[in-house]
Amino acid sequence: MRRAEGAWLEALGPRAERRPPKIAPMAEPLQKKLQAELEKYQQLQKELGRAVAARQKLETQLTENNIVQEELQLLDESNSIFRLLGPVLLPQELRHAREHVGKRLQYITGELSRCEQQSQELQRRSEQQRQLLGRLQQELQARP
Repeated sequence: MRRAEGAWLEALGPRAERRPPKIAPMAEPLQKKLQAELEKYQQLQKELGRAVAARQKLETQLTENNIVQEELQLLDESNSIFRLLGPVLLPQELRHAREHVGKRLQYITGELSRCEQQSQELQRRSEQQRQLLGRLQQELQARP
């Protein structure tokens, strides 16, 4: 069995050892800087992913609340409205229900705007970080 493994490793050549590439002593600080900048970039990507997920959640809430508002516009004062509070349904006046949904829509719209600005800022920073990584990688490859 060992003979087959040895032949297999020989067939793969020097890559089979999977050792990290040797770095010239002068390139080590640059390599460390590249690694640190890569970690920053990965962190920005995670933050951007969270911002996108938050935005999607807000958009879903906005859609749901718009539907509720449309439904409330179809009702008149003779209809009974109930609000779910925990496990209990409580009666509510139509006027109060409309006001409450309107305020929720304002809040969600404001949060969507804030989230959009945050996403744009994260995208800008991520792009800058990506360009920095490219420059550092080129410098590292250019060294002997």
